[in-house]
Amino acid sequence: MKPSAHHIPAAVYWLVIALAILWGTSWPLMKLALVEMQPLRFRVFCVGVGGFGLLGVCIAMRAPLLVSRKAFFRIAGVALFSAVGWSLCMSYGLRMMESGRAVIIAYMFPIWSVPLSAWLLREPLTPRRIVGLLAGLAGLGLLMGDEIYAVGRSPLGALLMFGTATCWAISTILAKKWAVPVPASTFAAWVNLCALVVLLPLSLLLEDGPFLPFGFSTGPLIGALYAAIVASLICQWIWFRLVTITSASVASISILTVPIVGVFSGLAVLSEEPRVTDLLALVLVVVALASVMLPGKPTAGKA
Repeated sequence: MKPSAHHIPAAVYWLVIALAILWGTSWPLMKLALVEMQPLRFRVFCVGVGGFGLLGVCIAMRAPLLVSRKAFFRIAGVALFSAVGWSLCMSYGLRMMESGRAVIIAYMFPIWSVPLSAWLLREPLTPRRIVGLLAGLAGLGLLMGDEIYAVGRSPLGALLMFGTATCWAISTILAKKWAVPVPASTFAAWVNLCALVVLLPLSLLLEDGPFLPFGFSTGPLIGALYAAIVASLICQWIWFRLVTITSASVASISILTVPIVGVFSGLAVLSEEPRVTDLLALVLVVVALASVMLPGKPTAGKA
């Protein structure tokens, strides 16, 4: 008997819970790692572990590793934003602000995809998407306003995290526009390895210090290992597994829970104290993401 179109496999629920907890918890732990590790060298470590680890997953699953020249250049274009630009903005921005605020801004990326999709992919700009865009901008304004007026802080960290979300949004649009006929795990592995080729020489030119976290104090060591093994390798595998066994809409909705976990894990791990504006911005972002990403009612009369 053919399953219903609305049937969701039981495994999806467990994978969504795992993704929310593991990715959300990674933000305060990444901030811990950046206390003793230079930002670019931290990202070199993460994309290296993620890239080679995902290649290992591909080999274990007997997925193809080789791609055509055209596909490689498209993957490299996506990597320029999703891994290189994202890494640069995230690693420096996270150093400048609390992890809970950073994760709220970083996970606004589906909101910025709305105008980009309308421009580049000619997708319709529906009323729900406009509401989502306005709610997201209001949330960003709350967070950046606090950064501007609070003593001892500047808006640069918030601007960099906005860059993080924008890079992720652009890479998502490019991945849709430049469809590459390879498995998602192969695509992600090459994205990380392309980023490694760019970030490694940059880190050698601009920074000093170790590429490996061994020898750091306990907190930064755990943070770096978690970010590399769990966030960059396991969570990416979970994400691509979700996309494989369920619809893209159901998989994308799982992102809604990541900033929530990120805010409260920052409270637990780093003793950060969310302000009223943080919580209000979090609500606005969740509303924005839901309005953009949750499926609408099916249109009557369509096959």
